[in-house]
Amino acid sequence: MRKYLHIDLAQHSARSEALPGGSIVRAGRHHIAKTLLEAGVAGVEPLSAGNPLIFSAGPFAGTNFSNANRISVGCKSPLTGGIKEANAGGTFAFALGQLETAGLTLYGASSDWIVIRICRDGAIGFESAAPYLGLGNDAAARLLFANYGSKISFALCGPVGEYLGLCAGIAFPDTDGRPSRLAARGGVGAVMGAKKVKAIVVDLDKMPGFHDRKKLMGAIREYGARVAKDPAIDAYRRLGTAMMGDIINLVGGLPVKNFSVGQLVNPAQETLKLGGEHIRELNLSRGGDPSHACMPGCMIECSNVYVDAQGKELVSPLEYETLGLMGSNCGLSDPDDVAQVNARANDLGVDSIEVGATLGVLMEAGLAPFGDLAFMLSALDEMGAGTERGRLLAQGTARVGVHYQVARVPVIKGQAISAYDPRVIEVTGISMMSTAQGADHTTGNAPTFDCKGKSTEELVAVSLAAQTLCATADSLGLCLFGRAVTSTSSELIVTALNDAHGTALEPAFLQTLGRDVLRMERQFNRAAGFTEQDDELPAFFYAEPLAPSGKVARHHAAEVNRRLQEALTS
Repeated sequence: MRKYLHIDLAQHSARSEALPGGSIVRAGRHHIAKTLLEAGVAGVEPLSAGNPLIFSAGPFAGTNFSNANRISVGCKSPLTGGIKEANAGGTFAFALGQLETAGLTLYGASSDWIVIRICRDGAIGFESAAPYLGLGNDAAARLLFANYGSKISFALCGPVGEYLGLCAGIAFPDTDGRPSRLAARGGVGAVMGAKKVKAIVVDLDKMPGFHDRKKLMGAIREYGARVAKDPAIDAYRRLGTAMMGDIINLVGGLPVKNFSVGQLVNPAQETLKLGGEHIRELNLSRGGDPSHACMPGCMIECSNVYVDAQGKELVSPLEYETLGLMGSNCGLSDPDDVAQVNARANDLGVDSIEVGATLGVLMEAGLAPFGDLAFMLSALDEMGAGTERGRLLAQGTARVGVHYQVARVPVIKGQAISAYDPRVIEVTGISMMSTAQGADHTTGNAPTFDCKGKSTEELVAVSLAAQTLCATADSLGLCLFGRAVTSTSSELIVTALNDAHGTALEPAFLQTLGRDVLRMERQFNRAAGFTEQDDELPAFFYAEPLAPSGKVARHHAAEVNRRLQEALTS
């Protein structure tokens, strides 16, 4: 059994609900979609007290099951107006699991800023957040550790979330205590800010009890052995997510200067400095760490600790999406420059994808030339200070594009497109179009799939398979980078779930779990007023050929949705 906490912010009170095994295994994204849909949240104003904020840990949380300690955060998104599940690594889900807590929901809003304290003895406290207000995440994290001790984890609303900036995420500490793991997308930090919850502090304890602990530990060891010998996962361990930069630049789908070009450098003539190979060698030569686990127990270690020429830490992690959106998309080509911007964004607790796309739109509008690092840092400073202009920028790419009357704004459903140009990376583009989550590659990424000669129908089928797999992983607290193993280990994972929580699931459960998530999320967005037009790519992707391939987008929302709906109802 696990408990689930229902926290009434207006009353500063909490009640605990005992969950059976069948509910514990349907966690994360599934739990969020089911809860929000059944509660009728689709019609609620996102920044009102009526929008619940959900934190859900997976069924293996609190153990050393590799890549199984991610935390899911969900609500109605104030950025898109649709459903949102944003997840992150770090230690927060691990801490909840160790307290035998499956998750918690924040209802209503507090009248004053608070820190919620969840203790190992079961006590839940509500304390003043006054000492932490206005601090950057790094300073706030240091103060939380000073006040509550080292054996804690936390969820943290940054300074941009405090004033309801829609690019604000929620930060969690990594295994070294950095508040650098963000549930970043969709404005979940603004919802936490609207509730006046600065932080949720949770004690670390010990591995929780399970239905059959001995058998579960055997499954954990077997899963780890499969991870250790998988070549795709070894590539992530060596090169991190930055290796995608080399791949996407090679095929010509890298976002460069507001998605106007698909390659930053000619790969036949020059090494991409924003790619995994270059960053690994440079970082190693300086004494940095190219392999780092963002959450306890993870054997993939795709994160990194990136240092400058003197060996001083610049940022952790430096990852592909940031290198793409804050880097090449804004005209930067040196990873040291991107690391500076990335560190500033982490300290503010903002989505580097959304902010990178916003800065690219500002440059497109002529406010600065592409590649102007000083302008980018100044814009982030204004966001942190909450100036009038800073607050505008914090509302995200779509709203900034409207304000400055920019024609080329790379968003779907009001959310910035990830670092995969849909004219070339077509399956991922279809996933970003059709998901209820807004333009989010993590809902169904297939960046290396060869789309040449394939019809929309064929590519929708590939996208749906990827979306189902991702929805399943997000519902089990699993990192997507383990999918080379998880996608071929259904029987092992389901057996582990049964051993952990006394269920009697069949291997087909995983496919059903993911498909159910997709259906519920689409139902939520329809109830929230979304139409097919919301799924269409921005017009410039259809009209402007992308160099060097000369490709334009060829898939439209009407056919994509028709094919997807046929598959989901078959």
